[in-house]
Amino acid sequence: QVQLVVSGGGLLQAGGSLRLSCAASGGIFRINDMGWYRQAPGKQRELVAATTSGGSTNYADSVKGRFTISRDNAKNTVYLQMNSLKPEDTAVYYCNAVGWVGDLVTGLHEFGSWGRGTQVTVSS
Repeated sequence: QVQLVVSGGGLLQAGGSLRLSCAASGGIFRINDMGWYRQAPGKQRELVAATTSGGSTNYADSVKGRFTISRDNAKNTVYLQMNSLKPEDTAVYYCNAVGWVGDLVTGLHEFGSWGRGTQVTVSS
């Protein structure tokens, strides 16, 4: 079973920076898409940023120019560098990965996994 371990949340003041990390493990053959989502109190979970195995990226309009998503395919790890943080960025941040587990001999199976959320709190 694929596990995603998230780290890097915290409490900081507006204008500060924070980097989140998400490492996937557990019989992974290949990860296609990795992304970061967030959920603020009383709101639905929303996509923050995503990246494909080929390196394409996609960002929510609210974070463009401030957040950068990157990944290390060799480590099955995705990062989210968050700069110029605002109080409205306060939320629980979740990591998501979609791909394949198994091997070419015994067979491949699709997976989709979520990491435990990490709280990011930005004070004004």
